[in-house]
Amino acid sequence: MNNSYNRRRFLGKLTFGLGITALGTSGISSLFACSGSTNEKRTQQAGEQKAQDKLGIALVGLGQYSEGELAPALQETQHCYLAGIVTGTPDKADKWKKKYNIPDKNIYNYQNFDTIKDNPDIDVVYVVLPNALHAEYTIRAAKAGKHVICEKPMAITVEECDRMIAACKEVGKMLSIGYRLHFEPHNKEMMRLGQEKVFGAIKKLRADNGTGSTEGWRLDKELAGGGPLMEVGIYCVQGVRYTTGMEPIAVRAKEMPKTKPELFKEVEEALSWQMEFPGNIIAECKTSYSEDMNLLRADAEKGWFELSPAYPYSGIKGETSKGKMEFEQVNQQARQMDDFAKAVKENRATPVPGEMGRQDVKILQAIYQAMRTGQRVEIS
Repeated sequence: MNNSYNRRRFLGKLTFGLGITALGTSGISSLFACSGSTNEKRTQQAGEQKAQDKLGIALVGLGQYSEGELAPALQETQHCYLAGIVTGTPDKADKWKKKYNIPDKNIYNYQNFDTIKDNPDIDVVYVVLPNALHAEYTIRAAKAGKHVICEKPMAITVEECDRMIAACKEVGKMLSIGYRLHFEPHNKEMMRLGQEKVFGAIKKLRADNGTGSTEGWRLDKELAGGGPLMEVGIYCVQGVRYTTGMEPIAVRAKEMPKTKPELFKEVEEALSWQMEFPGNIIAECKTSYSEDMNLLRADAEKGWFELSPAYPYSGIKGETSKGKMEFEQVNQQARQMDDFAKAVKENRATPVPGEMGRQDVKILQAIYQAMRTGQRVEIS
């Protein structure tokens, strides 16, 4: 898919994936039929996972993040497991069911998705779709009686976030956003150092996150909601929020010149912005789809502390004015999903709820407003 895809065409692709999703669950099962004994074995294995008091997670959208990070992480989790998948692509359904021993009855497409409500194997739905589809599938999952994890950014607009939160509350189900770094030791140390004022009060912060390239739906404003700010810049917003433990009161922003205007027709290529916090604390931030950047740094009264790189899936490194941080590298996604499963089982709040995602979307929209107008935008 290239950036000529608009939301309608992408939804069409999801709904009618290769022309067969209208066949429903039974249609997919018949197309990918394996021997009865093999499918019975898969069903038995799923039952064994349930017997271990693990929650079943269904991944909605089998793109790169699901394939490369979430599915492998679910092989390491202690409190949840990969129970089902939702895809509009038959080849993926066949590949995943064989690789992860997923029973036919736990394979869904985008047309019969709502029937997941009748499947007791599925406790949690993890929405891993383009940003513009997060609200729809979170709400549908809640109406199906499932707990929900939604990838970041939570949605395109604050209004969508409100509807997502309300839908989950209405049926008494939990909603969490995929903020994996809240479970990563180096980033947790940044939270501790900043919020406990270990080096005194923070005076200023810097947060940069960029990648040298992008493609596909992320170049489509209707699907992505914007450019690198929505995809990688959100980590900067999160980083300065959890390092200070405070909320910004205003933002200023400036779009950087486009070096590839033919590619970035609909979204920004790069952006810099300031976030003002109480106490005259300023966070200087940058994000880009044409430059590799990865930093979270705080300068305080009695020293400094930083992560460089700060946001990748592995290889995070930290240092303070007193020396290097010595923490293990962990499977961030496994820890994130395990914590949510435990929160559900223990009936406690998740540390990364929908309200946190909503606040980020509110800040992102304020940054875009500041970028468009050139004005300082206050955040109520």
